Amino acid sequence: MSESSAPATAAVVEAAEQAASGNWRRAGLAGTAIGVVAAGAAAGVAIERLTVGRGMRRKARLALDASGPYGSLRGVPGKAYAEDGTELYYEVDEAEPEPSGSRRRRLFGRKNPAPVTVVFSHGYCLGQDSWHFQRAALRGVVRCVYWDQRSHGRSGRGAEQVEDGVPVSIDRLGGDLLAVIDAAAPEGPLVLVGHSMGGMTVMALADRCPELVRDRVVGVALVGTSSGKLGEVNYGLPVAGVNAVRRVLPGVLKALGQRADLVEKGRRATADLFAGIIKRYSFASRDVDPAVARFAERMIEGTPIDVVAEFYPAFEEHDKADALEHFADLPVLVLAGEHDLVTPSDHSEAIAALLPDAEYVLVPDAGHLVMLEHPEVVTDRLADLLVRAGAVPTAATVGIYGDTGNTAQPGG
Repeated sequence: MSESSAPATAAVVEAAEQAASGNWRRAGLAGTAIGVVAAGAAAGVAIERLTVGRGMRRKARLALDASGPYGSLRGVPGKAYAEDGTELYYEVDEAEPEPSGSRRRRLFGRKNPAPVTVVFSHGYCLGQDSWHFQRAALRGVVRCVYWDQRSHGRSGRGAEQVEDGVPVSIDRLGGDLLAVIDAAAPEGPLVLVGHSMGGMTVMALADRCPELVRDRVVGVALVGTSSGKLGEVNYGLPVAGVNAVRRVLPGVLKALGQRADLVEKGRRATADLFAGIIKRYSFASRDVDPAVARFAERMIEGTPIDVVAEFYPAFEEHDKADALEHFADLPVLVLAGEHDLVTPSDHSEAIAALLPDAEYVLVPDAGHLVMLEHPEVVTDRLADLLVRAGAVPTAATVGIYGDTGNTAQPGG
């Protein structure tokens, strides 16, 4: 840690402790932003952009928002309802009609008249639009369902959380995924794809409904995720920094969630600092398209701080290593960014070790949002999984990122 970053770290940790104890007057804006700022400050995040005029930065963000189509793809909308009544929003992209002699029709036409459906589950503080590149590539090729987890994107706030103060659990998210499947794909083969929290959701579904996996699931992709032990992640921080963050963060987030209105004002006031931190924990490449980085920033910014607070404790409790056995006889893709600071690649390696027949791909120069940072790699390996699962015929065209006849070798 640089000398200049050490005082900043100390100040932020002090503010965090004040916020956690309820002393909001002393904590100020530093306290309102602690959930993200503590980690960024301790790591010495570069914020050179602050030397540029605020008005110019605002104009630049608006220009980036208008420059790309990211997040603009839409499908046929639908709604599912979780066990607690939470409204879950999903969209379906239908496959184009198949010729009568197609390979997929031959494989599934008699025993399973419904088409294969690929169900995409997104990560923490994101939304279904985080699969933008994969969605663009697969449109018309295979039936796909994209959904927003409870309290994220276009889905409703978690009813249990708002009405009864019940903590979010990964098990609850597995139940939500089941509700979406029942509504959007009630029959036919399934391929389950999950990133980060979405991968944990897939594991929770398998733990809850092993018979569904046995009878209907024909393939699984686990991207940048973990089966447990997330309480040991250091987020790229030195020992002293990570210990301080672990000590104060749960209490701070709970306090912040109770003062969401003030926190959101603080987030807007420190937008440039947040942007730098978000980029550090989302990407590893130096040459990420600025419009893609801004797209990710928008999704994360759009997650209310009280939602951030509600979900955070669930990750330390998450432990679904035993559920992975339900995927043992299936085609499985386990893919991770080599420099992921949020769910480090050794967590994906641990998953692959429990699924020795899975394809394990380690993507160099990639961070947590690998599907946005290196979409061509993720789409290529996902297309190959769909072939192995019998969801699409060999050499089917999958948009602009290659085809399923690709013979690229795994990266790990």
